[in-house]
Amino acid sequence: MILQLINGTVEFGEFLHQKGKKFTNFEEIRQEIEAETDRITGSNKGISNIPINLRVYSPHVLNLTLIDLPGLTKVPIGDQPADIENQIKGMIFQFIRKETCLILAVTPANTDLANSDALKLAKEVDPQGVRTIGVITKLDLMDEGTDARDILENKLLPLRRGYIGVVNRSQKDIEGRKDIHAALAAERKFFLSHPSYRHIADRLGTPYLQKVLNQQLTNHIRDTLPALRDRLQKQMLTLEKDVDQYKHFRPDDPSIKTKAMLQMIQQLQSDFERTIEGSGSALVNTNELSGGAKINRIFHERLRFEIVKMSCDEKELRREISFAIRNIHGIRVGLFTPDMAFEAIVKKQISQLKEPILKCVDLTVLELSNVVRICTDKVGMLGAQSKTENAVKTGTRNLGSQVIRKGHMCIQNLGIMKGGSRPYWFVLTSESISWFKDEDEKEKKFMLPLDGLKLRDIEQGFMSRRHTFGLFNPDGRNVYKVSMD
Repeated sequence: MILQLINGTVEFGEFLHQKGKKFTNFEEIRQEIEAETDRITGSNKGISNIPINLRVYSPHVLNLTLIDLPGLTKVPIGDQPADIENQIKGMIFQFIRKETCLILAVTPANTDLANSDALKLAKEVDPQGVRTIGVITKLDLMDEGTDARDILENKLLPLRRGYIGVVNRSQKDIEGRKDIHAALAAERKFFLSHPSYRHIADRLGTPYLQKVLNQQLTNHIRDTLPALRDRLQKQMLTLEKDVDQYKHFRPDDPSIKTKAMLQMIQQLQSDFERTIEGSGSALVNTNELSGGAKINRIFHERLRFEIVKMSCDEKELRREISFAIRNIHGIRVGLFTPDMAFEAIVKKQISQLKEPILKCVDLTVLELSNVVRICTDKVGMLGAQSKTENAVKTGTRNLGSQVIRKGHMCIQNLGIMKGGSRPYWFVLTSESISWFKDEDEKEKKFMLPLDGLKLRDIEQGFMSRRHTFGLFNPDGRNVYKVSMD
């Protein structure tokens, strides 16, 4: 429940869900809180993160009459079902993580204070105990011969703001509608008559808790308000600056273009890093491995597999080592294995790794290029460039001039052109793929428009020197495989 205390000439309460209706009787306020709780959560002890908002107007806000709110049967978090427990923790952390929030950690005295759920949660977000106020309840229900004197004197589990002890009405008192003033009198009598508490009775009880909370909340607001005011003023100045800038916005302004380009570059960098590092983004591919995951697979699976496949004849290797040592010694008889023999054998073994490693590097470079292309498409650099140019000149730049790849290739689907499978020089752009007679690109043999088509790389054998990619419609029709030498 969010309780707002507001200065007013008359004392009354008002709920946001019943705006305009004034509650002058606090018994009616209590009943409405119960009714609204049941409306939102049901009558089966359900919970909700939707707050009940109550505004109380009074000419004496800091000395406000104590509101007799409904008594709730409190169950420790650990005794709740797992899903309810997580909901409760989530609701609590939503507030207590904020540095400007004071934490009221309430713990019953008839439980193990060292394992208090409230104090544990408070310690997670306030390890130094600077923002936490401890409240110990049910002091009258402790076992005979025990007391909470050490913790109330802040000697055990100390907090910067200390602890305050209170005695609540029992569930029987609540159900019997015991008058709150009678309950306060009984609480006062308990502390004055108890041998462990009477020396600190003036610093215990509900009225003292009310006074301390008023003082500490007022001081806390006074301390945090300047920083909050400064932050709001800075935000307001920033917004005013943006508003003023957009009042005089001109699409062809060079400074606007530069700023937009820098923002797109920063976005491209961020998307590229997330795709490689795998921190998750809107670019996540759910159909196949890509980005950092694919590079990881290349190095840790495919390269390892090729190395394991490499045959090593130990008998032949020993024979080569023997010949190498004897040839290097010549007519001499050596006691030690010469370094040159070791280097010769090792170089020969390492040379076998050259081909799979180079292929590994090629695949990695290819995947990095794909990541850049995908991130560029997402940021919309090509589209932004086209729109910018359209704003300053007539005519539209042909995006077909944006070359994606060039190289020799052969076509597996021979139905789209004549001439067999002999290699041609091809040029792939963002709008079409064209075949030429040679690398001079003077004589065009064929051009395939890419309207609505997409590009996807197709994995080949690890040791294959060809790169294959597919052109396809999103619905899977008209698939063309292209192999590049």
